Parts: sequence; structure tokens; C-alpha cells
Amino acid sequence: MPRRPILLALVLAGLTTLAIVLIGRPGQDPPDGRAGRDQPAPPIAGLTLDGQPFDLAGLRGRPVIINFWGPSCVPCRDEFPLLEAKAAAHAPDGLAIVGVLTDDPVEPARDFVAEYGAEWPTVVDPDKEIKTAYRVAARPQTYFVDGEGVIRSIQVGELTDVDFERQYQRIAP
Repeated sequence: MPRRPILLALVLAGLTTLAIVLIGRPGQDPPDGRAGRDQPAPPIAGLTLDGQPFDLAGLRGRPVIINFWGPSCVPCRDEFPLLEAKAAAHAPDGLAIVGVLTDDPVEPARDFVAEYGAEWPTVVDPDKEIKTAYRVAARPQTYFVDGEGVIRSIQVGELTDVDFERQYQRIAP
């Protein structure tokens, strides 16, 4: 019986260590220059699902939501309507949403985006360079970036309305 609390403590310590390694401590400078809270957002440049060039630098001055997702991810699919609603609700603020396709092929993502009529770009990340730079631990993972290009909040897992609004306040103009 005394082994159970010890085992639980070891599991919790391991999970905490993993989270710190993957995401970092709030406000702590990532040692390798990758994304972290209160750090500049790493560059995102590449092609979108429809083959158009994209560069995150072109959105400087606006609040930006960067959402790592894929159509095989059920929570990603579930939060998609919320992102659509928030894009419309915060359009007067200049909100820009950028999707980054992670761990899924292009064709199903293209079909999913067309079905939902998403108006924001989704950048393809075939070599997982963007995913690595942003230290994505799981899908969906969402970054809230202010107009200066600084990450102010990170959500690992599906966004709820309350999550979105709380974190959006950190980047709203």
C-alpha cells in the first residue's frame, strides 16, 4: 500500500518535467531560442494549403492566433467552429488567425478547410521545422501573439470560449 503514493509522486514529477522540457516555464527564456511565453514568435514562412506564399512577418502590428492542428485530430476539429466565430467577432481588432498543418497530409486538410469555409491561411509544415521551433507538444496547440510579435500565451489542448477570451485579452490592441 505505501508504494502507491510513491508511484503517484514519481509519475507526477515525470509529467511536470516533461511539460517544462516541451513548453518551458512561464516567463523563462527557452535555452535553445525556440518559442516560449514572453518570447518573440519564431518565423513562419512557407506555402499555404492552396499553394500561396505566407510570411508571418507580414502580420506585424496585429494580434495573431497561431493554431497547430490537423484534420485527424478530433479536438482540432471540435475547436474549428470556435476559431471561426472568434475570427469574426474580433475582426474589428484586426485579429489574424494562422493555421499550421501538423502531422497530417495536405489533401484531407484542404478538404476540411474547404468544407468549413475557413478564411485564414493554413501553412504546410512538411519537415516539421515550424512545429519544432514552436515546441508543439500536442494538437491542438495555440499561440497568442501580440502586435509586436511576442508570444503572450500558449494553450495546449482544445480551446474553450473562456480560454480564448482570457488569453486574447493579453494580445488585444
